[in-house]
Amino acid sequence: MGFVKKFIVGVTGGIGSGKSTVAGMFARLGAGVVDTDAISHQLTAPGGEAIPAIREKFGEAFLNADGSLNRTAMRDFVFNHPPARKQLEAIMHGRIRETVHKALDSAVEPYVLLVVPLLIEVGSYRPVLSRVLVVDCDEELQLERACLRPGMTLNAVRGIMAAQTDRKTRLRVADDVIENNGDLTSLEQSVQALDQQYRAMVVQSVA
Repeated sequence: MGFVKKFIVGVTGGIGSGKSTVAGMFARLGAGVVDTDAISHQLTAPGGEAIPAIREKFGEAFLNADGSLNRTAMRDFVFNHPPARKQLEAIMHGRIRETVHKALDSAVEPYVLLVVPLLIEVGSYRPVLSRVLVVDCDEELQLERACLRPGMTLNAVRGIMAAQTDRKTRLRVADDVIENNGDLTSLEQSVQALDQQYRAMVVQSVA
């Protein structure tokens, strides 16, 4: 299945940088949002498409009583066992890409944000993107925010950060950067300015 030619902004950033918050602000302004984390959760929910393959490869120990993926147990396991991480990625990435294709093809908004935490690492989405937007913040703030999430420890967050592309590399490949070190008012102002910029670019691209 191919992509319909649209104005697609790839959004990435380190854990705790505020990607979901930023995407929500864009959505309220009328942008489309396709979030690979949300898709991953759908695929690993009770009855999710990826659950049979996960059960076959990893066993019942990594599933909750309701049949959903035990994300904390799986995260702890794969970060300590690189081969297992590759096996999980083999199960998930193709299914996520297929769902992304469908969502982008059916989007009707003026432009679409494709939120991919591992956008730079995966690489396969880059050919369809019009822009790359990096949501950035200080690393200490990343740690503080991410540790507030259920099931997250400081060591777990540090492990995820170490597995992600480093901050300098992300910023180097960015077309646009939103700094999320301040309050929500400042963040909304940054989002509004980029929303206007993207809408102008969409008009120029079809003129």
